[in-house]
Amino acid sequence: MKKLLFVIAAALLIVSCGPSKVATQARKSFDGNWMLNSVTYPNNTGIFDVTLFNDASAACFKGSSWTFVSNNNQGNYSVAGADCTAGERYFNWAVDEENSAAGSFDFLLKPTDSKHKSTTGNQGFRLNLVSLSETSMIWEQTVTLEGKPFVIRMNFTKI
Repeated sequence: MKKLLFVIAAALLIVSCGPSKVATQARKSFDGNWMLNSVTYPNNTGIFDVTLFNDASAACFKGSSWTFVSNNNQGNYSVAGADCTAGERYFNWAVDEENSAAGSFDFLLKPTDSKHKSTTGNQGFRLNLVSLSETSMIWEQTVTLEGKPFVIRMNFTKI
């Protein structure tokens, strides 16, 4: 009897530590190929020189193609443009439930090499997953500009 109770308690603990159904569905929705259509700066006016993911200017990312593989949380993206260093970049990603009480999720992106080994000493970028459907998604990253929060919004469509 004690053994049965221990097995049940262990099973409940394992199940409760896994990702929620909503987070699992969000992860599956990422799967596939996406295009970054635009980078905007809500509630801000002017011209901004923004570098995304310590990689390239926001202009280089417009029209970039992204691939997400949900079964291993790996992916890549390609940027192009006249003043851009073209080529494929690699990353690991995860949907984090940190903001799930507010109805949104954090999205974690960590740059890697082609073998998916960290290139940044296991540091990455935390973005807010504002919306996600089967055909579109929006990310926001909040950074500091002149001591104030500055939001960078990235709008994707599935291709």
